[in-house]
Amino acid sequence: MFSHIHPKNYDQQLLEKKEGISKLFEQFNLPVCDIFTSEPLNYRQRAEFRVWHQDDDIYYIMFNSETKQKFRVTHFPVASDLINKAMVALISGIQHNELLRRKLFQVDFLSTLSGELLISLLYHKPLDENWEDEATKLKQTLSNIAPVDIIGRAKKQKVILDKDYVTESFTVGEKTFIYQQVENSFTQPNGKVNEKMLLWAQQATTNSGGDLIELYCGNGNFSIALAQNFDRVLGTEISKTSVKSAQFNISANNINNIDIVRMSSEEFSQAMNGERKFRRLADFDLTQYNYDTVLVDPPRSGLDPDSTELVSRFKKIIYISCNPETLRENLNQLNKTHKIDKFALFDQFPYTHHVEVGLVLSRR
Repeated sequence: MFSHIHPKNYDQQLLEKKEGISKLFEQFNLPVCDIFTSEPLNYRQRAEFRVWHQDDDIYYIMFNSETKQKFRVTHFPVASDLINKAMVALISGIQHNELLRRKLFQVDFLSTLSGELLISLLYHKPLDENWEDEATKLKQTLSNIAPVDIIGRAKKQKVILDKDYVTESFTVGEKTFIYQQVENSFTQPNGKVNEKMLLWAQQATTNSGGDLIELYCGNGNFSIALAQNFDRVLGTEISKTSVKSAQFNISANNINNIDIVRMSSEEFSQAMNGERKFRRLADFDLTQYNYDTVLVDPPRSGLDPDSTELVSRFKKIIYISCNPETLRENLNQLNKTHKIDKFALFDQFPYTHHVEVGLVLSRR
């Protein structure tokens, strides 16, 4: 099933992505595309598997995206070495443990470049103290592999042993930044390529000065790495979990020029236009910000029309896109006011059709 996932295929699949992107954006006057490669194997820090029970056997399964047929998974070549080791050890630890294996239907793994591991076990049954005792023993066994925490999930239930997050370290240039990554919250799955994205964005904004506004800031992934290039940074994010992590990360990295406000990009557009007042902005005077630079890393749907109009007011735009199709739609509008200075392809998801693209645009 994974025969196409092999280092010998990597260069060809990357070339095909580059050609596809060039064709998709051929209507625009693009600069030379910078290509940022991935490790050819073991690059994903996240993975999730369904669990299949057959008589006394229990194993991971995945589904063929084309045929929808299930297939057994004993190893996952795109996942980190740590996840692959934990996959084997976990099955071994629960194979003959009725409390841990019964009605277990999914396992999620979250690992880090810094060597931490978080495992979520999802069940179709309530979890009691006996389950917790056995899960604690399993955690102790798996700790021989790496520092590990376990979460048990069932309907309206979440049991945490001992925390529901990992702490990642990304080296960007000469600095190392710390990021809390919480279970079920969005984080970039390819840690090494994320480091390259952060460095690219940091170098693209060197000596920018003024203030940075970041929409869809998540846990502060970009804001924290770019803060050194700006006087002030204001990030917006709708997810409560991500906002909480961003605040944690700001403190952990001893950064004092970033503020995070919980609101959507649409709401921020309304606030900027004076259409609505928000209690969440009571401590912020938006008229005092120097709106020179904006960074957006929107969901696959891209920027909505109001956010696109708002972004077009800035002198410099850094646009990180996980969906080139919606990026092209947004560029049809932004190209009227801005020109593309930098264009980059980040191979976050080798051997798939997914492409991460970065652009720097400046006002015409």
